[in-house]
Amino acid sequence: MISIYSLGAILLAYLLGSIPSAVWIGQAFYGIDVREYGSGNAGATNTFRVLGKKAGIPVMIIDILKGWTATNLAYFIGLSVTGPEHSVQYVNYQLALGIVAVMGHLFPVFAGFRGGKGIATLFGMILAVHLPAALLCVLVFTVVLLLSKYVSLSSISAGFTFPLSVIFVYQVSVKAIVIYGMCICVLILVTHQKNIERLLRGRESKVNLFKKK
Repeated sequence: MISIYSLGAILLAYLLGSIPSAVWIGQAFYGIDVREYGSGNAGATNTFRVLGKKAGIPVMIIDILKGWTATNLAYFIGLSVTGPEHSVQYVNYQLALGIVAVMGHLFPVFAGFRGGKGIATLFGMILAVHLPAALLCVLVFTVVLLLSKYVSLSSISAGFTFPLSVIFVYQVSVKAIVIYGMCICVLILVTHQKNIERLLRGRESKVNLFKKK
């Protein structure tokens, strides 16, 4: 039976994920709904593209914190329910709460259920679950971005790095993390379908994170 604490944590994780930082910052400081411009997504990448780094950096940080905070709500459910930290059951709770936060970002109740692609929130989640693998994803993302200037390609590359790293580099024995990593790949392919099509056609937009705006 699911405890009241578990249900509360799930609801809070969804509400945290639903915080539409890109929409709120765009409307509050620029009078712009970023979903009406660029790629139409309420995420950090489109905020960088439409409003520049002064808006994009805070959005990215908030979106990462959403995933990290929601995932770590497992700590407050109670060890009697989740088991000790780093146990299989505890990690399962972390993954469940993180996934709920990502769904909140994709379908935010505070923004008409029109959200972003969830990459930053996913990253916050894996930061909480497996820090070394998350840092390796950052390295891959950065290298690919510097070489290609495609955020979408960088996100896809980093996303696929996570399951490969937990399986072959860190040899994680918790099956839930491995399965979650594979699900990340599927989610990224689904949410980046249009980006992949544009990449194949050579029509994907490049970004310059160092431009002034």
